Amino acid sequence: MTTPRRTGAGELGDPELTVGQVAEPGAVTLVVPTFNESGNIRELLRRLTESVPSQLPCEVLFVDDSTDDTPEVIRDAAQDCPFPVAVLHREEPVGGLGGAVVEGLKRAGSDWVVVMDADLQHPPALVPELVRAGESSGADLVVASRYLPGGSREGLAGGYRVAVSRGATWLAKALFPRRLRGISDPMSGFFAIRRSVVAADELQPLGYKILLELAVRCRPETVAEVPFVFRDRFAGESKSTAREGMRFLSHLSGLRTASAAARMAAFGLIGLTGFLPNLAALHLLVAGGMHYLPAEIVANQFGVVWNFLLIEVLLFRERRRHRHWADRFGRFALLANADLLLRIPLIALFVAQWGMAVLPATALALLTTFVVRFAATEALVYLPRRGAPGRGRAGARALDTAR
Repeated sequence: MTTPRRTGAGELGDPELTVGQVAEPGAVTLVVPTFNESGNIRELLRRLTESVPSQLPCEVLFVDDSTDDTPEVIRDAAQDCPFPVAVLHREEPVGGLGGAVVEGLKRAGSDWVVVMDADLQHPPALVPELVRAGESSGADLVVASRYLPGGSREGLAGGYRVAVSRGATWLAKALFPRRLRGISDPMSGFFAIRRSVVAADELQPLGYKILLELAVRCRPETVAEVPFVFRDRFAGESKSTAREGMRFLSHLSGLRTASAAARMAAFGLIGLTGFLPNLAALHLLVAGGMHYLPAEIVANQFGVVWNFLLIEVLLFRERRRHRHWADRFGRFALLANADLLLRIPLIALFVAQWGMAVLPATALALLTTFVVRFAATEALVYLPRRGAPGRGRAGARALDTAR
């Protein structure tokens, strides 16, 4: 085995920038996302030094979103490592932990990339076994699973976290039965993936469940699993919060509605929920003495706002950057109210010209305006303006060679 060597470091965005280049197949880049993990870095690098380089060439890339001294600790601890260590500090943590992993995947220089946390809940000694399992089985993705015989989730503190983890796993597998076939632990943050199957530009990470994103969007053909024991955190505090849970649900929704047909179905379901605030507002306005006709118009706006908020969060999250929120809301509200104006003439046309009864004519008009409104919402509210530049990538410091 030759020792991994590093090419010259450059600025972010440089297409020639790599973390390192390794000659032998089976060599590995470890991508470790960090957020205020200074208390774990030295022990993590010590355990990696003990277990990985003697079995296969490796390099470590920390993608750091910390607000503490984690980058400085990495640089200092890396001096004693027998393998290359680099740290990329992001000024803006776009996409959360998942976004950090994607940045690391783009810069990995080895055939295999292993993603793991810095808190030592993922045992470093398992890294060579993950790569060996991939090489021996020909798999594109190897998942370290807590749910195989020999695995354990003992590091999940408390019944609440266990229940949340189990519930998230069940929900993900129920929504993506084909994509997650053969993956018993889609919530795992510890896995190995061949760099050749990663389509980094297609990834749209949100939060910390990057394995789910990779499995659904990159569609690895063959998957293998290795059991592992999820350990207690070595130092620091868990980053799992209720906010991360909401980001996970939003991420699931975005993945599930990636196709136009799924988006249309979700658009319709969200529209149905809009009747609740609409009817509640109508009841309050009429009870307060407002005439029912203006009350209908005002109450409709409550449904419009409700639908807009749900669509923003659940359906078109990744397309919001192309227009200011006020522009999006104005366009959406205009389309929603125009729906009322279009529906009445359509009903009259279906009854007078086609001889339809009122109820079937109303149902057909509702269906027609729904399809038109969905298409118009995609085209006029959430598609990029022609020639509009995309939002720039978050600022980050140059990739530092820590050792």
